Amino acid sequence: MAETTAKSPWLTGWDPEDEDAWQRGGYRVARRNLVLSVLSEHIGFSVWTLWSVLVLFMSPETGFAFDAGEKFLLVATPTVVGALLRLPYSYAVTRFGGRNWTVFATLLLLVPTLLAVCFVRQPGTPLWVFLLIGAVGGVGGGNFASSMTNITAFYPQRHQGWALGLNAGGGNLGVAAVQLIGLAVIAVSGRDHPEYVAAVYLPLILVVAVLAARRMDNVDAVRAAPGAQREALRDRDTWWISLLYIGTFGSFIGFGFAFGLVLQNEFDATPVQAVAYTFLGPLLGSFSRPFGGWLADRLGGARVTLWNFLAMGAGTAVLIVASHVGSFGLFVAGFTALFVLSGLGNGSTYKMIPAVFARKAESEVTGGQDATGAFARARRLSGAVIAIAGAVGALGGAAINLAFKVSYADGSGTGTPAFVAFLAYYVLCVLLIRVVYLRRQPAEPGTAPDGLRETSRV
Repeated sequence: MAETTAKSPWLTGWDPEDEDAWQRGGYRVARRNLVLSVLSEHIGFSVWTLWSVLVLFMSPETGFAFDAGEKFLLVATPTVVGALLRLPYSYAVTRFGGRNWTVFATLLLLVPTLLAVCFVRQPGTPLWVFLLIGAVGGVGGGNFASSMTNITAFYPQRHQGWALGLNAGGGNLGVAAVQLIGLAVIAVSGRDHPEYVAAVYLPLILVVAVLAARRMDNVDAVRAAPGAQREALRDRDTWWISLLYIGTFGSFIGFGFAFGLVLQNEFDATPVQAVAYTFLGPLLGSFSRPFGGWLADRLGGARVTLWNFLAMGAGTAVLIVASHVGSFGLFVAGFTALFVLSGLGNGSTYKMIPAVFARKAESEVTGGQDATGAFARARRLSGAVIAIAGAVGALGGAAINLAFKVSYADGSGTGTPAFVAFLAYYVLCVLLIRVVYLRRQPAEPGTAPDGLRETSRV
């Protein structure tokens, strides 16, 4: 199927759509790279969301007098930087190779982790210093885009919903993992040693970097993608899918950063209580992401995503009610449901990307274009759109934290204005899917009367 020569570390001639070569051993190569990609992305997510835990330790009792708005700003900062880094990280894979870039990007995580260890126990440190350290932590968010772009090239289109969902879900577990580590640190050492949370990741980063260097591959199918991002930026489906991904991944990462702070502001939860409840939602949401991709493989990404947004709207309404009546249990249950649904939506939305461009390639072939060139272009554009949608979606996470900042800044103690805004956006996403991807068209000669528009099966 492909080979790595003595002179080059690149896999040449890689074609996952070749069924015979895939069965002869290609799937083992893809699986090995997927496992290591998940490990690297998992550590990246943990470092990216590190401050969502560390900020819970920062209280007047521990020497930090930051108000709610300043804390929400602190957790929003790495979100923004991670989002902006996703495009260059995705391009870096096409320039330097998946293995090479994974090793470098993993080792780079040592910088924000060491900074967190050094400064998080320094009372009196000004906010701008923590904002700078949080911004450096944004490098962990870029790992997602490079990982997803790389894995797209290893798997055939028929398996990409599951593979991309597993890759992203394993990475998303980093959000829950860092919160569980925070809970363990509080249980063992109390609230006085937040630096232990960050210190846990120092040896893990080194181990994952060594494994990636020894066992991952670079693949030429990704390398040969000049100008793909520029071309993708001109395609309207890139922006439709990006808007949907704001609603799914933006919700997941935004809620992941903000949940603990919301509990503190909404119900006066202690740091121990906040950390004890915040890990469950991201954990379940991470596990549900591959299932969302699996459902999309079988039912169609657009259909699954549509129903998912309807359910997210219902979950948000539950939060509004719980906030109004002051029910802590209902509030946590509603938030946990939103994490699960956002995970499902992440998987189904990402499945739409290769499916949309595969459909376009089929249309081009029907119109007389060369099949090999059309489908190769579709794969390149899919990788580019994955990076663009990932970047835009992550910015949605920052918007969520800023919405909470505004909601709690007036001292009312309620996030209802933010929840109403989220509900309105989910309704917008439902309308977008219905109009763009599930619109019925008049039947053409030779088609079934109830035939759906071709992209309805994405």
